[in-house]
Amino acid sequence: MSDYSAALAWYEKLFGSPATFIASDTEAVWELAEHRSVAVEHRPERAGNAMLTVFVDDFETLLAQIAERGIEPSARETYPNGVRHATYHDPEGNEISFGGAPA
Repeated sequence: MSDYSAALAWYEKLFGSPATFIASDTEAVWELAEHRSVAVEHRPERAGNAMLTVFVDDFETLLAQIAERGIEPSARETYPNGVRHATYHDPEGNEISFGGAPA
């Protein structure tokens, strides 16, 4: 992230809460579930190059909650096997996706 404060604000909207803890002056961590965390780190030289996919139990509910907070996926698809996938891009172009089992 090159603009760390803007990134934190966007990820707070995406995840629906402030970071679970601040690991350092340049790293914030959200605990998504027990032993499952996502860290956002200020690294200007790597901004826009991250890709992450999180598989969730209640895909549709999560996407609806994110939409209520004002963020829509950049892409949404269903694979031939029924697995669902939604991709979001933060302001710097980093990609975070959520996947869900067939409906």
